[in-house]
Amino acid sequence: MTHTDPISLTSDLIRCASVTPANEGALEVLEALLTPAGFECTRVDRNGICNLFARCGPKGARRSFGFNGHTDVVPIGNLEDWTQDPFGAQIVDGIMYGRGATDMKSGVAAFAAAAIDFSKDLPDDAALILAITGDEEGDAQDGTTALLDWMDETGEKMSLCLVGEPTCPNEMGEMMKIGRRGSLTAFFTVTGKQGHSAYPHRANNPLPAMARLMDQLASHSLDEGTDHFDASTLAVVTIDTGNPATNVIPAQTKSTVNIRFNDIHSGASLSQWLNDQAASVAATFGVEIDVQIKVSGEAFLTPPGELSQIISDAVMAQTGRRPEMSTTGGTSDARFVKNHCPVVEFGLVGKTMHQVDECVPVEQISQLKAIYGQILQDYFA
Repeated sequence: MTHTDPISLTSDLIRCASVTPANEGALEVLEALLTPAGFECTRVDRNGICNLFARCGPKGARRSFGFNGHTDVVPIGNLEDWTQDPFGAQIVDGIMYGRGATDMKSGVAAFAAAAIDFSKDLPDDAALILAITGDEEGDAQDGTTALLDWMDETGEKMSLCLVGEPTCPNEMGEMMKIGRRGSLTAFFTVTGKQGHSAYPHRANNPLPAMARLMDQLASHSLDEGTDHFDASTLAVVTIDTGNPATNVIPAQTKSTVNIRFNDIHSGASLSQWLNDQAASVAATFGVEIDVQIKVSGEAFLTPPGELSQIISDAVMAQTGRRPEMSTTGGTSDARFVKNHCPVVEFGLVGKTMHQVDECVPVEQISQLKAIYGQILQDYFA
């Protein structure tokens, strides 16, 4: 029986210093394994971002199972803070260290190894698809979105997709993600009139207006949550005036707010609410308020069904745990995949992702491969 070693593959991937947007050979490592195993590999690079699409089985198959993941990683920070080479993939006491060990080169290695080993048993009318990007940790404009655009243009299709991001808080098998909150960032600039602090009537101080606006936003309850989502949250993350003088009323002040929202809201509905609040405060204080909004992703939910049940059963079989169906955490590329097909996320324990000395117990890599292999067996049974 074929056995592709996910631990060795994780090591090979970590040794590629693929800090976004660099590839540094990571996708070539995967292609060199996938092609001899019968996968048709296509590079779908866009605007300097490297992406890989790999399919085993016929194009347009009646049913196809897809995996999505990324080989790019965040910067290492201060090298002197690391106790191990961040791109060395050293194994110490059964633990592999390196940037991307958790997020998410081990996940990519696990699903690639599981797919290769299962490919010989793939039914004739079925396909296995791997969509791997180098732009998840960056702007995410030319990564999974580029792959999905290319798939639409060329008639490639996933029936279901599993994103291999770390999803478990503390123990393997604890949690899968069946949706994600949306994320919105709003940038406010309040402009008044500069003047002497001893003569405030000759100026128009933008700070009271900003304080009122931020208080209104932060004090407002967006909702109380839903069956699958916690309550939406709003955080004032910065207020900046940059005024070193104690006797000058500034002309302008800025602030930034981040909202993580559930599926009661949309980016458009929240944007309208923020603009309305700003307009009301501007009218009250006689100032100008400019609002710039960036929606990083909309909230979405894949209702519990075939995919979540298959994942749950496989995790239970391999770990003895029935994973919780959650929508917690930040954003992931699942927010793009959900426009193509049903998507669920399941992966490793994410405790050390993005940290100094990021690491993963090697036994978890093998366990994750076994779970992914079980999922493939059950789906195509």
